[in-house]
Amino acid sequence: MTLVAATYTVALRYTRTVDTELYFSTTAVCITEVIKLFLSVGILAKETGSLTRLITSLKENVFGSPTELLKLSVPSLVYALQNNMAFVALSNLDAAVYQVTYQLKIPCTALCTVLMLNRTLSKLQWFSVFMLCGGVTLVQWKPAQATKVQVEQNPWLGFGAIAVAVLCSGFAGVYFEKVVKSSDTSLWVRNIQMYLSGIVVTLFGVYMSDGAQVHEKGFFYGYTYYVWFVIFLASVGGLYTSVVVKYTDNIMKGFSAAAAIVLSTVASYILFGLQITLTFSVGAFLVCVSIYLYGLPRQDTTKIQPSETKSSKERLATV
Repeated sequence: MTLVAATYTVALRYTRTVDTELYFSTTAVCITEVIKLFLSVGILAKETGSLTRLITSLKENVFGSPTELLKLSVPSLVYALQNNMAFVALSNLDAAVYQVTYQLKIPCTALCTVLMLNRTLSKLQWFSVFMLCGGVTLVQWKPAQATKVQVEQNPWLGFGAIAVAVLCSGFAGVYFEKVVKSSDTSLWVRNIQMYLSGIVVTLFGVYMSDGAQVHEKGFFYGYTYYVWFVIFLASVGGLYTSVVVKYTDNIMKGFSAAAAIVLSTVASYILFGLQITLTFSVGAFLVCVSIYLYGLPRQDTTKIQPSETKSSKERLATV
C-alpha cells in the first residue's frame, strides 16, 4: 500500500504539471470509484466461486439491503464534506498553516479508534502517534513566502473548516472499520456498497464543480495514458486501503500514508529535482521511528473488542 501510494503521488504530480491539456480531476475521481466497483465485483465473483452465487450475494447484500447501502453511504458523504472543508480551509489559511493543523487528523483518528472501537492504546503507541504527527508536519513543511497578491481571508473560518475536516477524516475511516469488522459480511460486499454511493457523490461533485466545462469539452477531456495510470493506481490503492483497515486498523493506515509521503518526496528529489531540506530529513527520521514504536505492542486489531470491557473514560485515563 505504501509503495502504491508513493507511486500514485509522483504520477499524479506529473500529470498535473506536464505541458498538455489538463484533465478534470473531478471526473478522474469518479472514474476511480467506478473502477473500484468493478474490481470489487470481480474479486467477489472469485470469492463466491460461481456466477449464480455472485448474483445471489449481490441481490441479498446489495440490492436487497437498502439499510446496508444507506449505512455505507455515510463514509462517502463524510469524505465529500471533508474534501469541501479542505478547500474552504485552503482558501482562508496559508498553505503552511494548513499543512500543520491538518496533521491533527492522525491523533483524531486514534481518539476515534479508542472511543468507537473500544480499543486501548498503550502510552508508547500514543507517543508514536504524536511523533508521527510531528514527523509528517516537518516532512511537508514549506516556509511561508510573501506574495504580492492580497486575498481576503477569514482565519476563523479556515480553522473551523480544518476542525470539521479533521473530525470527518477520523470519523469516516473508523466508521468504515467498525462496519467491516462488526459483521461477517464479505469485505468486497462492503466495498461494493460504499462505491455505489461513492459514484453518486462524485458524479454530483462533477456536476457542481466542472459541469459546464465537462458538457462543453467532454467527460474524458485531457486524458492520456499517464492519467489512466494514475486512475489505476488510485483504484488499486483504494482496495489495498480497505484490506489494511480490515486486517489492521486506521491508525496503521495513517502510518502507511506517512511512509508514502516520505517515499514520494524522495522520488520527487530523483525525478523532479526537489531539494531535500534538514526539516524533511528530521521529519522522515521521526516518521520511521514512530512506525517502529507503534508496532511494538502486539495486539489483535482484526475484531472489535467487547464494549463492556472498559468505559471510554477508563480507556482514555490509561493515557
